[in-house]
Amino acid sequence: MLRLVLWSALWLALGWARAAGRLYTEEDPLVILSSSSLKSAVTNSSSAWLVQFFSSWCGHCVQYSSTWKALAQDVKEWRRAVGVAVLDCAQEENFDVCKEFGIKLYPTFKVGADREIQSVRQLMVNILQNHTKLDRPDHCPPLEPYSWVDLLPLLGQRSDRYTAIIIEEPESYVGREVILDLLQYSGVEVRRALSSDRPLLDALNITTFPSIYLLHPNATHTHLHVQKTLRFFFSSLLRTLPGVQRRLKRPLKPVHTGSVSRRDHQRTCSCLYRAKVYTADLESGLHYLLRVEMATHSSLEGEELKIFKDFVTLVAKLYPGGGPVVKLMETLSDWLLSLPLQRIPYQAVLDLVDNKMRISGVFLGAELRWVGCQGSRAGLRGYPCSLWTLFHVLTVQHDAAPTALDNTGTHTHTGQVAVIAALRGRRRSLSDDPLFPKAPWPSPSLCPSCHEEKNGVHVWNHDNVLLFLRQHYAASNLSPRYSLTPPRLPAPPPDAGPGPTSRPREEHRGGGGKKEPDRKADEWPQPRPGEERREVVGPGGGGVWILGLGFDSVDMSLCVVLYVCSCLFLMLLFFFFKVRSRRRKLRNSRLHV
Repeated sequence: MLRLVLWSALWLALGWARAAGRLYTEEDPLVILSSSSLKSAVTNSSSAWLVQFFSSWCGHCVQYSSTWKALAQDVKEWRRAVGVAVLDCAQEENFDVCKEFGIKLYPTFKVGADREIQSVRQLMVNILQNHTKLDRPDHCPPLEPYSWVDLLPLLGQRSDRYTAIIIEEPESYVGREVILDLLQYSGVEVRRALSSDRPLLDALNITTFPSIYLLHPNATHTHLHVQKTLRFFFSSLLRTLPGVQRRLKRPLKPVHTGSVSRRDHQRTCSCLYRAKVYTADLESGLHYLLRVEMATHSSLEGEELKIFKDFVTLVAKLYPGGGPVVKLMETLSDWLLSLPLQRIPYQAVLDLVDNKMRISGVFLGAELRWVGCQGSRAGLRGYPCSLWTLFHVLTVQHDAAPTALDNTGTHTHTGQVAVIAALRGRRRSLSDDPLFPKAPWPSPSLCPSCHEEKNGVHVWNHDNVLLFLRQHYAASNLSPRYSLTPPRLPAPPPDAGPGPTSRPREEHRGGGGKKEPDRKADEWPQPRPGEERREVVGPGGGGVWILGLGFDSVDMSLCVVLYVCSCLFLMLLFFFFKVRSRRRKLRNSRLHV
């Protein structure tokens, strides 16, 4: 027997043949059924099914397809309990099965007349809840409310997971929808209770509805604060609890819930500081891009060279805070733009990045320090995360200073091309971090005003999202913590006269220009197992000294070197011709004698 079949079809209207068979594709979050797969999919299934019988030539079905896709997207986390599917009765192979189910008109509902997403979703909840225990789908969780008799004994008890209690009005659907939203997540169990349960309310001191009360695995319990009492906020909050993760086909190792070591704490630091953007991530991304990713090229020419020049100029002009990273990118940009060559060896770029010329104030750390981009293990997040973060920061900086790229011949899209090119070829499915699953961002905890509900469906407030992005990726929100400190300049000799190197040099961080004390070694994040720790191989401080003068610019240094070489060459030519002239005079005098 079918556990749940919701029939729909159309109201006899003219449609368009071009829409035939294309209303739904494999990209949509639903199942496309046919006569050969319908009964095998839904009969004796461990979940219920919501099936739309439609005709692809019907205009009304074309109009309703976007609503059906939105419904499938809205309840995609429920698929262990109820699946959403479609079957096209306009396909010849499906004629018999549509006739068997008595489909005559399209699209009408034989169960309920209201086709809005919220109404259909609540109808799904009602049908799931009204199943008898004997007829309930195997993976459908209990949706009935619990009483104080069942819940109060749980207070103060240890467990291997969280228990979230949602207390709501009897007519509210929030609790049941959150239960289904968390169905595919482990580490948390959601139960609902009613506002009429006075002993429970008095014991938990609950006065507003809906509310959420959390029982921790360590036997503590607390009333959670939620910015907005909406289903999306409740579900998002519970998904971000430590140890709560999406169920996988191959289960992960259990998450340690006791006291954590320093290394474990540093592994999860990206969960603790998501409100900040770290310059350590930006610098690590640039280090890997310039010294590892791009170093696979023996030389750069043509379009690759042009894109690289544009990217370097983009970072030099828009990287926030100034400091040694900006000085490096400016030096590299000036050098690249001054070269008339159509092909350059990449080793020359590496020499500048590693500051082989020992230019004062130029530095890019040669160590990977992922903070906000740290993954649960080596090889996850890290570099791709840092590149996207860098691109967002540069975009916001350009929005704040729209004239920064004037007269450079560079546009922001070239930087995007460079970033996407670096990411091209990576398989997202293999690099996704199971402990950091893809989720709508910013989360409600970061930006409550970014999220709203319209007719019971989550919607984005785009104006507030834009405002949040401008604030989140602004220079004022960059944290210099964990960034590598540039090496100090060597002390000048006692008899050294006044000059640019006789003054003490201030240390700069990538995200700001303030002087900060050196951090102790044990304050930095330790490398994860299997990850090679790279020592700083950056250049030492100090400028280039030629003829007793210090130069801070590679261009000036090269000019002086060329000048000295030219002088030496001219002097050699002078002495050569002078000696040759003397020999010729001596020979002529002997012949005359």
